[in-house]
Amino acid sequence: MLESAIEFIQQLSPIGILLFACLITFTENIFPPSPSDLLLVFCGTLVGLGTVGFFPLTIMATIGSTIGFAVMYWLGKKFEKNAVEKRKLKFIPEEALFKVEGWFRKWGYWLIIVNRFMSGTRAVISFFAGMSKLNFSITLLLSAVSALLWNGILVFLGMKLGENWRSINEYLTTYGKVIGIVIAIAVIFFTLKWFIQRKSLQND
Repeated sequence: MLESAIEFIQQLSPIGILLFACLITFTENIFPPSPSDLLLVFCGTLVGLGTVGFFPLTIMATIGSTIGFAVMYWLGKKFEKNAVEKRKLKFIPEEALFKVEGWFRKWGYWLIIVNRFMSGTRAVISFFAGMSKLNFSITLLLSAVSALLWNGILVFLGMKLGENWRSINEYLTTYGKVIGIVIAIAVIFFTLKWFIQRKSLQND
């Protein structure tokens, strides 16, 4: 899949490359996981060759990321209404949904700021942002800033690495695994804390 995508990119016009960058960053938010980060690094190599410009590529990738985030935010907001009011998620206690919502309301904007740097969980963050009903304008702005920084880094790496762009794949994979482990530990910790507090209240 990756090789086919690379061959496809090489045949595109400069405008086609910009549109493709927008598409892959959008798609990653809707259908994770996808190799969008690595593909964007490859697109960065084309900046070094003068095929496309650094800023147009970074901006188009950011537009795709931001639109994808907005779509998942909307789905999260709609899902929350159905889940809570219509009880479609009967296997999840209603109080648990509100507990997660409370956590996200407390730390939500910080999560939005770093969301693009959290490989593999971006769609989850945008989804819960919608469920938690964070202010849409602020959330969208912060997600755009986060995407701009991350996409800029990837494009810059591709531009500098040139033909050695594939070497970044190992680092991105390791980075994603580390972030996944950290998030898993955090989820387990807060879940256990919630159950302990709930049991303590029941005993009282």
